[in-house]
Amino acid sequence: MPQGLAQQERKRQAILLQGLSAALICGLFFSEFLTRTQLQIAAFWPANALLTAGLAVLTAKRGLMLVGMFVTFHLAADLLAGDSIGRALLYTAIDLLEALAAWRVCVRLWGRTPRVRTMRALAVLPAVTTPIAAVSATLCAAVLSLGFGEPLFKTWVDWFLRGALGLAVVLPGALVLVDAQHRRAYRVSLREQGVLLFAVAAITLLCAHPLSGAPPFLIFPIGLYAAYRLGARGAAWACLIVALITLPIAMSGASPRFNAILGPTAQARTIQVFIAVLFYTCMAASLVLAQQDRLRRLLQRREQLTRVARARALAATEAKTEFLATMSHEIRTPLNSVLGFAQLLAKRDDLSPDARRQVNLIDSAGAALVAVLDDILDFSRVETGQIELQPQPTCAADLLRETAAIMAPEIRAKGLELEVDIADAAGRHHALDADRLRQILINLLNNALRFTEQGRISARLTIEPGAAADRLRFEIVDTGVGIALEKQALLFQRASADIALGRMPAGAGLGLAICRALVDAMGGKIGVDSVPGRGSCFWFELSAEPAEQSASPTPAAAAATPAAAGRILVVDDHPINLEIAATLMSMAGYDVDQAASAAQAIDRARKTAYDLILMDMHMPEMDGLEATRAIRALPAPFGAAPIVAMSADALPTQVERCYAAGMVDHIPKPVQREALYAKVERWRRKPAR
Repeated sequence: MPQGLAQQERKRQAILLQGLSAALICGLFFSEFLTRTQLQIAAFWPANALLTAGLAVLTAKRGLMLVGMFVTFHLAADLLAGDSIGRALLYTAIDLLEALAAWRVCVRLWGRTPRVRTMRALAVLPAVTTPIAAVSATLCAAVLSLGFGEPLFKTWVDWFLRGALGLAVVLPGALVLVDAQHRRAYRVSLREQGVLLFAVAAITLLCAHPLSGAPPFLIFPIGLYAAYRLGARGAAWACLIVALITLPIAMSGASPRFNAILGPTAQARTIQVFIAVLFYTCMAASLVLAQQDRLRRLLQRREQLTRVARARALAATEAKTEFLATMSHEIRTPLNSVLGFAQLLAKRDDLSPDARRQVNLIDSAGAALVAVLDDILDFSRVETGQIELQPQPTCAADLLRETAAIMAPEIRAKGLELEVDIADAAGRHHALDADRLRQILINLLNNALRFTEQGRISARLTIEPGAAADRLRFEIVDTGVGIALEKQALLFQRASADIALGRMPAGAGLGLAICRALVDAMGGKIGVDSVPGRGSCFWFELSAEPAEQSASPTPAAAAATPAAAGRILVVDDHPINLEIAATLMSMAGYDVDQAASAAQAIDRARKTAYDLILMDMHMPEMDGLEATRAIRALPAPFGAAPIVAMSADALPTQVERCYAAGMVDHIPKPVQREALYAKVERWRRKPAR
């Protein structure tokens, strides 16, 4: 123990010894001279309880000192009260044994210093000390009866009530008063404490005075109020004050309020019961209030910790989002150049077969890297709850066929068969998010392709009509390696499918986790049935309401529409990206102007009414958002040109900023030629407002 703490503990022990010694001596003389019954046995005996409490909280050396004072002043008080030397020695020995027994039992039960902080502890103390008081009463009554001719039963009752009341009331009260936690729990000013305790004393004196007509039960409200304001320490002090005032008055026979008219014996019993009931009523109320206060403070602490944890989580999420945004931009920007030039090279007619194959490999590898980036961004949306569904009238059967057709070349290139099986009696359209549904199907088909070496892959759809909504069940069945039952629970967690199958992931390992999140967002459920060595069946079920078929052309149809002539402005501060975009648009038959900065873009837009503007986001001096706002402020028709973001910023929050600035769409880098043509044709010559 550090020296400072050791010195502080020594000081505390010295104060405890002084306080307990003073209380012990005062209690001995108070009981002997003011509370004796007709058999010369005190009606209230706090000394044994004070010694028990002292032995529990003091060090061994100071405990022995307290025992010495107990024996010395016990003998002195007995002799001064008129007892013979034999009685004095008997009383002192029995009381000492009773206190030592109570101390040993309490320490054994608690394993340390006993504390009265709960209702259970308050109930346990009298339960263990009352039998000890009964044993000591039996011993003392037997000796007094045999040696001094005292009546056995009456002596036993007086001695038992004397010891039991003292241990049951004073011991928990003393433990409460020396407990620092009770002292810290209620920080009430000394003035208020003094006023409350004085009020307790005044009302008690009023109720106990022989000339007063106040009933004794008026003591209970002020005692309970002291417990409410001062806690368990207030309850202990209030009951002690009541005992010190009522016992001398009542035991003298002066107060008819405590059954004085029925005789001294009834007087003593009434006082003992009254003090015990008052103490346990006030102490129980104080402990309940203290428990509620501890729970309230614990709840406040947990709420504070929750707020801190939430703030840290938000900060971590923001840091992660910022990191993803930065890394995505830094990876997509050079990747745009790699894939852009690979696509331009693939269009050349003078390439040798080997060179064309190598260019196609570059394009395939780049597309795989883009898929990884898209998976990471999708999973980021999943974790932040930013998945937004856009249901449109969709034919689920046509969507499954189209998705299977997209995957067919890769599946057949691996030597596998592809089957499409659709059970749709009604052939209705449903309110579905076609893009998200296609994403789920492609992920499941890709997963089946990666883990199937021979056999076939089947894509199945079953639609069961319902009263309000139809049930759609999609199944992707393969003849691959299969999955052990104990590993199937891991499949829809991040990076889990490959681990469950005992393989290193070929991508980000997020495909199935994203599928589950999308299906959950659609209100459906997803699962897998698999047998190791015989293949797997990944399935998901959705409930969808029938919808009327839309007359508007699908994106695929729009993409297939031949591009007409038009003037387009491409804005990018990166020369390579500018060259790629301009070349791709020129190859599609558009007249292309170029701007290497936001200022150039605004100047050109002020002079020419473009059919469409492709705008980069990150540029020096003025970014794409500011440039968009400036162009939107131009008079018609110059400010009405549709502006499409073409940027490596692909996070949802970044895309939202584009729309907020006045852009109509977003094309993520690296730019895919088909996606670029489709979106340009969609917005060409459409006014932005």
